[in-house]
Amino acid sequence: MSDTQWPRYEVFKQDNPKKRHEAVGSVHAPDAELALQNGRDVFVRRPSAVSLWVVQADAIFMMTREELEANPDFWVQVWKVDGTPTLFHIFTKTSQRRSMTYVRHVGQIEAVTPELALRDAIESGNFDADNVWVWWVVADEFIHRSNENDIEALFAPALDKTYRQQSHYGFVSPRRQQRGRQEK
Repeated sequence: MSDTQWPRYEVFKQDNPKKRHEAVGSVHAPDAELALQNGRDVFVRRPSAVSLWVVQADAIFMMTREELEANPDFWVQVWKVDGTPTLFHIFTKTSQRRSMTYVRHVGQIEAVTPELALRDAIESGNFDADNVWVWWVVADEFIHRSNENDIEALFAPALDKTYRQQSHYGFVSPRRQQRGRQEK
C-alpha cells in the first residue's frame, strides 16, 4: 500500500520584525507554495504576523539532547565530505512546558552539511547549548518564505478581525437556562 498523504511542512511564524521566527505547527501540502497558504490559514487567522516560512519536514536535521549525549561524535561520519559551504539556520527548543513550547530561530552557521553545522553551532559558544532540548538545522535553500509583497495579501485580513477568548462570551449555567425557559 502506498502513502497517499502530501508531504508535511513545518510552519515558522514571525509575529513582528523584532521577534524571531518560531515553529508553530505543521501542515500537509503538495508543494511549498500551498504549504505557505495552508500555514497562513491555520496559524495566522487571528494573531498578527509579518513573515511565514515553511520547510518540508524531511529537510530538517533534528537532534535531541538525549541523542547528542548518546552519540557525541554524531558528525564524524560526514567529517570528510567535500563541498561548498552553505548557509544553515539553527533552531532550538529550550523549554519543556506543556503549552506554547516553540522551536525558535537562534542564528545561522555556514557549513557543508547539517551535521557539521550543528557541531559548529554547539562548539561556537554562541548558543546556550546546555539548555537546549532539541536542535533543528535547516539549509537556507529549503526555506520557502513569504516576501514583503505578500504581507498585505497574506496577513492584512487578520489585522481587522477582533479575537476574543472563549471566556469573553460568558457561560450560561443550567440554572439560567432553566430560568429562561420558565420566563417564556
